[in-house]
Amino acid sequence: MANGYRPEIVQRAFVDFIGSCLHPFWSLTTPKLRLIARYEMSDDLIALQFETNQAFRQQISKGTDDWQGGQYLDLRVFIDGVYHQRSYSIVGLANQPLWWQDDAVATKSAKSKRHTVTIAIKPQGLVSHYLTKQLPLFSIVDTSMPLGSFTLAKTNLDNKRLNPLLFVAGGSGITPMLGLITQALANGHQVALLHYNRTELAQFQHQWQQLSDIYPAFSYHFIHTDNPATYLAGERYLSAEGLLSLNLPLVDTKIFACGSQALLAGLYKAVNEISVPQNIPLRDNIIVENFGNALPDFDGDGNQLLDKALQTESHTVYLRSRQRQFDSDTTLLVAAENADVRLAYGCRQGICQLCRCNKVSGVVKNIQTGKISSDGYESIQTCISVAMTDVILDV
Repeated sequence: MANGYRPEIVQRAFVDFIGSCLHPFWSLTTPKLRLIARYEMSDDLIALQFETNQAFRQQISKGTDDWQGGQYLDLRVFIDGVYHQRSYSIVGLANQPLWWQDDAVATKSAKSKRHTVTIAIKPQGLVSHYLTKQLPLFSIVDTSMPLGSFTLAKTNLDNKRLNPLLFVAGGSGITPMLGLITQALANGHQVALLHYNRTELAQFQHQWQQLSDIYPAFSYHFIHTDNPATYLAGERYLSAEGLLSLNLPLVDTKIFACGSQALLAGLYKAVNEISVPQNIPLRDNIIVENFGNALPDFDGDGNQLLDKALQTESHTVYLRSRQRQFDSDTTLLVAAENADVRLAYGCRQGICQLCRCNKVSGVVKNIQTGKISSDGYESIQTCISVAMTDVILDV
């Protein structure tokens, strides 16, 4: 034909169907992963290493790196007859040894010549618990290709000099930083890391010490929130004084942040309190990992702001089991915390499901999807729901 079109004699979809019947890991078009190993990185963080299939390898971007540090995968997991999709950060870079493995394991992995990808998971919520505790080795899951713009490309570097970089992580928010920091140091950046966590992370500290020995431009601070000896500038949580104590040129420093909304709110509040020449807004230097979800916004005091279209009048939320009530004009979780009421939560982004509870009556709105609930009994997530009427929760 004149336009060069050549129809497929045998459709790839048909070939995929036949191949999947013979072996579920085989596909020309659908990227899949096969679980080959688990590693305990800390008491509450588990790494899962997967072998990639041919479709994944063919679709990966051409080049030496395969994916960028800071990217993530959307995994599609089949549990009790239902498919669930969750986002998980990729640990490290392609073709890079896993630094927590011993030499024997690393050598064996290199000799196998498998193309692998590793994610790190905190075993909380339905899907994360299933992947870390129940999914048998050599099981197969569907996956997206590497996604996300939480990468060094977001620094908008010029050709003359490299921006200093500050990485701020809370808890398992450290996982997307692992590849990013290694990549940034290899590229010649000055890098500082703040990691806030409630438990000791010996393996991570060993890795940071190794990088510090190799790269003089790298400094790290692990803040154990229950150990005052580790506090930055004497503050348990992130503060303006803590940021200033790092002696970074903050006007030129790009800040990568991943963690709870409380951590992000503290970061925005801290940068707002720092005076810089010409009143340059430091908050514009902040790059947040959001796994493709809408980013929260905060005012100068670190209070979360809702989009104007989602703002509501104040309504009363009643917790039936506790016989407590409070007023809410923001998400149910934030409103409860503002009233000194503790509710269960995990990611605070609508992903992990730990905040899910039953609504007895009342209407709520999902701030991510815009969906309005019924006024009857149903399951909701408090971290992404705002009250449109008075609400009763079975909590």
